[in-house]
Amino acid sequence: MISITISKTQGVYRQLSCSGHAMYDKKGRDIVCAAASVLVINTLNAIEKLTDTKVVASSDATNGNILAVFSEPLDGGARLLLDAMVMGLEEIKRQYGKRYISFQVREVESC
Repeated sequence: MISITISKTQGVYRQLSCSGHAMYDKKGRDIVCAAASVLVINTLNAIEKLTDTKVVASSDATNGNILAVFSEPLDGGARLLLDAMVMGLEEIKRQYGKRYISFQVREVESC
């Protein structure tokens, strides 16, 4: 199962954590894993290339781990990109269910 958690502090994006594999189908045919991965990776790449927001990110493809920390306030473009990613992840969860993807947005005091 893919587990994705977005942490916010007072409604402001602070961190994105993604781990695991969906196991919807065998490697190379897993459309759930591919869809979630494309959304997360493309969003982080777009934030880096198209906005002034700084992101500290690390990844491990073997485990499916991605961690992105937003230590500075996000500009409007970065917020819009993350909002669109959240919308896409919610739709994947709605279509394929909790068996393959766990997705949550949680409020935290600080990261």
